Amino acid sequence: MHNAQSRILVVDDDPTVAEVVTGYLERAGYEVEHVGDGPAALRAAGARWPDLVVLDLMLPGMDGLEVCRTLRSTGPVPVIMLTARGDEDDRVLGLEIGADDYVTKPFSPRELVLRVDSVLRRGRAAAARPGPPVRRAGLVLDPAARRAAKQGAELALTLREFDLLAYLMSHPGEAVTRERLMRDVWGWEFGDLSTVTVHVRRLRGKVEDDPAKPRLIRTVWGVGYRFEAESAGEGAGEGEGEPQGTGLAGEEV
Repeated sequence: MHNAQSRILVVDDDPTVAEVVTGYLERAGYEVEHVGDGPAALRAAGARWPDLVVLDLMLPGMDGLEVCRTLRSTGPVPVIMLTARGDEDDRVLGLEIGADDYVTKPFSPRELVLRVDSVLRRGRAAAARPGPPVRRAGLVLDPAARRAAKQGAELALTLREFDLLAYLMSHPGEAVTRERLMRDVWGWEFGDLSTVTVHVRRLRGKVEDDPAKPRLIRTVWGVGYRFEAESAGEGAGEGEGEPQGTGLAGEEV
């Protein structure tokens, strides 16, 4: 059983999906609140800030992207989006505006619970073992305060972006595969590698002087990424044409 203090806000207008998701999360030991639209989600979060939000992309009145954007402007909270398989552009946009992960419909409720477990577990682990501040290439990262700065200016990082930057900075000069990042940062043994790609691209937009020519987070072709502690040289032609992974199979909603 999980800590009953971990509160999940489920936002979905499909009563069948919401019932299944809520049931699985409650059986896993979470406290769950369900709402059916965007404005209700914002009111619920304002009344009692959740530990994590499971957010459907397609909602009446206010879509999930707008809800995610508004939540992110209010405060840090992990967000897992539920999307249709064909909405790839919207999934990428969701990650780019701050969603920590997405699960495609139809999906396995067990997979969703594992994703929720992973996000919350890593957040608790980071808080329990913060480690000392790390200073590299003009960046300062303070795990205890969960804050990062570039040349003295604080960076507005999502929870997952912070964890990704912390991991890369703790392995300077080392080529790290996307699979390893997914395992060590996301806590998954397998999944959609485009999740890593999008987060790296978004992180570059915040830490690089010129994200089109990254000097800190370099692409290692055919492998993954490398954090350049000395940030020497410019990345020539550092595109993001990366392979996709696969999701979990099982019972579906």
